[in-house]
Order: sequence, then structure tokens, then C-alpha cells
Amino acid sequence: MRQAFFLLLLLAGIVFILPASGQSLPTGPTDSLPKKPADSIPVSKPDAATADTLLPKKNSLHQDTVLVKNDSLLPISKKPIEPAKDSTAKKKHIPRRATIYSAILPGLGQVYNHKYWKVPIVYAAIGIPAYTFFYNKSWYQKCQYALAVTVNNSQGDSLARVDEQLINFVKAGDVNDIITYRDSFRKNQDYSVLYFLLFYGLNIVDATVDAHLRDFNVNSDLSFKVKPMIIAGPNMVAGFSVVFDIHKGRPRPLNLN
Repeated sequence: MRQAFFLLLLLAGIVFILPASGQSLPTGPTDSLPKKPADSIPVSKPDAATADTLLPKKNSLHQDTVLVKNDSLLPISKKPIEPAKDSTAKKKHIPRRATIYSAILPGLGQVYNHKYWKVPIVYAAIGIPAYTFFYNKSWYQKCQYALAVTVNNSQGDSLARVDEQLINFVKAGDVNDIITYRDSFRKNQDYSVLYFLLFYGLNIVDATVDAHLRDFNVNSDLSFKVKPMIIAGPNMVAGFSVVFDIHKGRPRPLNLN
């Protein structure tokens, strides 16, 4: 009986000793290191530059995409917007342009003024003096050559090249008549140049005046009128009356045609 009680007591002591000895044993190599508190561990905070690169801004991205869409849909033009031209508006007739055209080419100003029937007259007035210039120049040279042959008393080929209408004067040695013909052709040649310049200038003047009077308002209400009249009296006298209408300027009606 005593042996059984002693055995139970021994077993109970072993049971209490084993847990106490298990708590004191080291569980691993890491248990021996001192543990730092959680508050002492440094936490690195990102700065402003790092935060900008790591955290993209949604507002800026949204604005950029909106700007790209606006630029692609509605391009900005720096050129000023020109007003739409009226196709029904009448083109303005510029007299200066008609003057320049006629100065460059005779008859071109009349074409610009839509006076086509004047073009043949212009070319006839300018073409005739031009033709007479070359005609008189040719005969002047022939008379000059015939005079040289007559004075030098040349024979052979030189005499054969004299014009048929002047050969008789050369054979007769009539120097005075050859000089008279030569001077006459020279004078006509100079007149041809003067007439050419005169008609060329008239061509320019006609185009300029016609261009200025193109839009001139001409109607039956004139300030100067000539009317037939009969003067009553013992002796009836028929005649003409000249009437001057002196009044203030009246507005001209607009020609919308």
C-alpha cells in the first residue's frame, strides 16, 4: 500500500517537472536575438517627386486627352475669316487698267471696255502710218544708192542694182531730181512716225475716256436742251430755243441690272 502511494506521488512529480523544464529550453537560433519594438523600425516615406512619378494624376491625364480630342476635331486657324463674295455683284470697271492695256497693246483697252467694233479702227489708224514708214524708208534707201552710183559714175553690177524707176535718172546723170525724190521720201518717212505716235496716243486716250464714261448716267433729264419754237407776233418766226436747267444735284438711281 505504501509502495503504490509512493509510486503515484513520484509520477505526479515527474508530470509537474517536465512542463517546467520544456519552457526553459531554446526553440531555435532566432529566439536568442533581441527583438526590436515595432515603433523603432524606420519607415521610408516617398518625397514629392517620387510621389508624382509613382502616383499619376487622373485630372491631368483627363485634361490632356480632352485637349488632344479638341485639337484633332477643331483645328485652330490663324488666318482671318474672309467674308463670302457675292457672285451676283457687278465687277468694278477700272479706267486705269484700260489705259495700261492700251499702252501695252493697241486695241486691248477697247476690248476691256467691251467696245470690240473699235479694234479694227485702231489697227487701221496705226497700221497705215507703220506701212507708209517702211515704204518711204525703202524708197529713201533706193534713191540714196542711185545718187551714190550717179555721183561715182559707177558701172557694171553697181548700175544693175539700181531700181528700174531710177535707172533713167542715173544714166542721164540727173543728180538734182534724185536728191529731190530722196528728200521727199525722207520727209514722208518722218511724217509717218509722227502719225503713228499720234494715233497710238489717241488709242490710249479713247480707251481711258471710254472707261471713265462707262458708268456715267445718261438719261433724258439733261441740263442742256434744244427745242424747236415759234415766236408769235405780226410775223411768225420759227427757230430753236436753248434751255439750261440749273438745279441742285439730284441722287442718281442705282442700276441693279
